[in-house]
Amino acid sequence: MNLVIDFGNTRIKAGLFDHKRLVENRYYHNQSELCADSEFLSKGKKVIIGSVINSDKDVLLALPKEAPVFYFTSQTPVPLKNAYKSASTLGSDRLAASIGAFSLYPSQNVLVIDAGTCIKYNFTTNDNRYLGGAISPGLQMRFKALNYFTDKLPLVKCDVSFDKLIGNTTEESILSGVINGVLQEVDGVINEYKNAYPDLTIVVSGGDTEFFAKRLKNRIFAHPHAVLIGLNELLIYNS
Repeated sequence: MNLVIDFGNTRIKAGLFDHKRLVENRYYHNQSELCADSEFLSKGKKVIIGSVINSDKDVLLALPKEAPVFYFTSQTPVPLKNAYKSASTLGSDRLAASIGAFSLYPSQNVLVIDAGTCIKYNFTTNDNRYLGGAISPGLQMRFKALNYFTDKLPLVKCDVSFDKLIGNTTEESILSGVINGVLQEVDGVINEYKNAYPDLTIVVSGGDTEFFAKRLKNRIFAHPHAVLIGLNELLIYNS
């Protein structure tokens, strides 16, 4: 089994792969939870770690001693032609998501939208070139920002059933602004890409996959574990 671990800004995601098939995946709030899950970790015969945070190397002590461990860095060979100009600052999750999406839809122009703490747009051309994309605040970050940067606006919890255009309370106005605003953004970005690349394949991944899959006007493919799939592809590629 390949053990894949992704240290994100909000959660830690881990998956077990039988070659290219995701057999099991788990989520952790912190590294202590991850390290305590010894039964799950012990199943890994090879391990790859991708991280956008300063992950604690103590996690190595919880991994099987006989399992080789690969860290995904800017120096790691990848199965894409990386045309990103500042490759050393490119988040591992962004490139891994593109590798995962491109492995699912090879030889296609693929826009993968990784919707989590941030919304990350990543584009790979049909000739295997990763060009980059964009980063914007994620759904929860927008609610938190309205509360943090103002004196009186409350912290509103996202209501996924909310579907009003006009909010008639402050809470509803925030819900309308955040939800309708983020949907207009994502659909708008997709439309811009489609204008430039009409034969575009759109993949949505990340923790908010279900939210966007149900609400976007554009046709998309939902693959919430694209980052894990991409990290597993990297592990196979570098083995």
